[in-house]
Amino acid sequence: MSSPARLKIGCIADDFTGATDLANNLVRAGMRVVQTIGVPQAPLDTEADAVVVALKSRTIPASEAIAQSLDALRWLQAQGAQQIYFKYCSTFDSTPAGNIGPVTEALMDALGCDFTIATPAFPDNKRTVFKGYLFAGDVLLNESGMQNHPLTPMTDPNLVRVLQAQCQRKVGLIDHNVVAQGEAAIRARIATLKAEGVRIAIVDAVSNADLLRMGPALSDMALVTAGSGVAIALPANFGLQPTDQAAALPAASGLQAVVSGSCSVATNQQVLHFIQSGRPALAIDPLRIAAGQDVRAEALAWAQGKIAHGPVLIYSTAEPAAVKAIQSQLGVEQAGAMVEQTIAGIARGLVELGVRQLVVAGGETSGACVQALEIEQMRIGGQIDPGVPWCHAASPAARQGLHITLKSGNFGTPDFFTKAFTALAWPRKPPCPPTF
Repeated sequence: MSSPARLKIGCIADDFTGATDLANNLVRAGMRVVQTIGVPQAPLDTEADAVVVALKSRTIPASEAIAQSLDALRWLQAQGAQQIYFKYCSTFDSTPAGNIGPVTEALMDALGCDFTIATPAFPDNKRTVFKGYLFAGDVLLNESGMQNHPLTPMTDPNLVRVLQAQCQRKVGLIDHNVVAQGEAAIRARIATLKAEGVRIAIVDAVSNADLLRMGPALSDMALVTAGSGVAIALPANFGLQPTDQAAALPAASGLQAVVSGSCSVATNQQVLHFIQSGRPALAIDPLRIAAGQDVRAEALAWAQGKIAHGPVLIYSTAEPAAVKAIQSQLGVEQAGAMVEQTIAGIARGLVELGVRQLVVAGGETSGACVQALEIEQMRIGGQIDPGVPWCHAASPAARQGLHITLKSGNFGTPDFFTKAFTALAWPRKPPCPPTF
């Protein structure tokens, strides 16, 4: 068998939903993409234009995040990756200790890279950067609900300031006036910043047009760091254009379920919509888990009586006040880990019951679920909502494979949980190539 073609882009994502978010945009722009769960132990054995290595490194200690990211880098380099992409969340959520800055600088050191950019802009999901400030919809990030994030609360929307606190290198800005002028102006601004000692630059983007103007200026950059938005502009640098075939997946079958651990504003709305639509939903009580009750077995018994009639939802999603009350009793880390592992066990049990179409909501929850399902690789398919594609993966619990979508907590319309299964219905017309 001939060896796979040399990878065009090798990606390192700091969580599992973020990885599919990035992969989704690369597929929409014409790339065949494989996502791996963790760093593979063997060489890539399938044809792909890009590989996204999904790590669970967003909130672990910075030293561990660096070690995992460098391990991923070495594997991607061994596959011949021509450009490296470090992907973080479009809300840039992190702490003053990292992990965005420390990982970026470690990758720069390893690649001998003297300059890179940073932008979480993803206009399709209403994440924009202007004058270095990050907006979520019409409000600054720190007014969007992200200030209440249980692990990485974001209270400062100024990304130059946020990133500089995490970096040894000097951080600067390529503002919207420059971006609007296109490739030559962006390259000139980079040269000026480098002469001033800047090594990392936040880049403004308020529309897809800005991202597409940015793309050509990044063609010879060894390392790109960003949310998933910039990905729409990179395949063209390798001569690729959008095509339906990049998103092709096997036909869907089997039972349907949703598990949700995210407590974001968007996911709270999605849970409410599902319940108000009259579909069966079961809330998980963290205090009962802490008390030693077999919540997993109870949830699966509940689901078994309902799942043959349509999708069911099992969730721990709650409003910020309720989350803080639980954290005050159990501790932030203990509460989060306990719920994640319970939902992951439920997800595994649902697949063993015959679920072959599974929606998972929440970054940390998604990481726990794919690990519980022992998924090692996923083929990326068509988009449900911006940043959220269906994927197809093998699991010991589903030997012929299952369709799974890993939804970032902040992504998706209120009807996402119901719309996702409609989008996967077969047969269906192939999606039209996107316009950016």
